[in-house]
Amino acid sequence: MFEQTYIPQIVKGLGLTFRQMFKPKFTRQYPEERWMPPSSYRGRPVLVQEDDGSERCVACGLCSRVCPALAIEVQAGETDNEKERYPEKFEINMVRCIFCGFCEEVCPEEPIVMSDEYELVFTSQEEAVFGKDKLLMSKERLKKRLEFLQESR
Repeated sequence: MFEQTYIPQIVKGLGLTFRQMFKPKFTRQYPEERWMPPSSYRGRPVLVQEDDGSERCVACGLCSRVCPALAIEVQAGETDNEKERYPEKFEINMVRCIFCGFCEEVCPEEPIVMSDEYELVFTSQEEAVFGKDKLLMSKERLKKRLEFLQESR
């Protein structure tokens, strides 16, 4: 009967609020103090660039099919190298991207990963569409995230 009045839940909520009020405050002086995200953080998606300058992507298109926001567009091209296909066009619309990480999870070759970048600023819709020139990032820069992915799989 007493439980049905919601009074115990209200008292628990007020207790939690009062405990938080008296804890020390934490404020980061941004942008002077930058936040370094952990390796599990899902920032903007990027393409992994190999040491020789090539990209890992084989343009299978799984990332664009699994994307719930329909933010990724991939067009494949043929080549004579050991890798038969490569992405002629690889674009991610960052306005539509919801940073879910599905593209990273579904990819068999691990060419697309979620980086630790969290600052995205655009002045127009066209500026928010990232092509391969803005998406390619060196393997060394993504080392922390790639190691995390290897451990978690």
